[in-house]
Amino acid sequence: MRLAISIPQTVGPGPFDPAALRAYLARAEELGFEGAWTTEQVIGSHPHLGPLETLSFAAACTTRIRLGCATLISSVHSPAHLAKSIATLDQLSLGRLDVGIAIGGRSRMLSAFGVDPDTFVARFAEGLRLMKDLWTLPRVDFEGRFWRLQGAAMEPKPYQRPHPPIWFGGGHPNALRRAVRLGDAFIGAGSVTTAQFAEHARIIREALAEQRRDPAGFPIAKRVYIAVDDDAERARTRIAHALDDHYGSAGRPGLAPVAVAGTPGDCVAGLRAVVEAGAQMIVLNPLFDDLEQMERLAAEVTPELG
Repeated sequence: MRLAISIPQTVGPGPFDPAALRAYLARAEELGFEGAWTTEQVIGSHPHLGPLETLSFAAACTTRIRLGCATLISSVHSPAHLAKSIATLDQLSLGRLDVGIAIGGRSRMLSAFGVDPDTFVARFAEGLRLMKDLWTLPRVDFEGRFWRLQGAAMEPKPYQRPHPPIWFGGGHPNALRRAVRLGDAFIGAGSVTTAQFAEHARIIREALAEQRRDPAGFPIAKRVYIAVDDDAERARTRIAHALDDHYGSAGRPGLAPVAVAGTPGDCVAGLRAVVEAGAQMIVLNPLFDDLEQMERLAAEVTPELG
């Protein structure tokens, strides 16, 4: 079992405190977490720092811990710009980067990015193919539906060869099979329940068998929103409110069941269920009192997972 921790990205109340984030990242590394992960929110009222910029800060504050984002909605990004940012960050971190990508969905405000809702799936696949070409080829001749390049070069290449591991998100069966076909790993969303994740992991394993891919070379992970407290009811109430604030209660009501919350024993049981559902790595994601929660998880919960 591999364990990672989320990187706090919420600003406020009050101004951003870079010293506090620096101390948090240093402590995460000291505690032995394998990875530190961000999420992406471009359009939204929640005061959320950008994922790649935050990871660049994290790269400067750490030396060992791997750095990831789950997930970038790559279908709304320019693939050339995104490829450059990822290659740069992989160089700055000396090859410690994991890249999570997902298609997104029609519910997003695609018009803010100039993306036609009827083309975002095709843009996703073509954009990923273009990024891989820019990361791996000395010169790129690319004739696509959305992007065309002739004799184009991008340097430097990523530190990791051929490129950083590509973790796919998503939940639709087509997206899960696409993950196995095009990606290197899968990470389940924090906004799905353990039962839903178990079904996603089952489809992933089926697709691996169908495509004759070695499961040992395709990690499966899940982000888990978590709250630990000696008072179990208080933990569940606080994480429910935090989820409503994070996602917007009007758009995503009733998200409390996706979280693992309660006493240390409750959290151990909840995380064991995620492991049994198929997770080989868990990204622990507190939504309040980040440093205190990380300390309690490291002292009272994660040692019991074995």
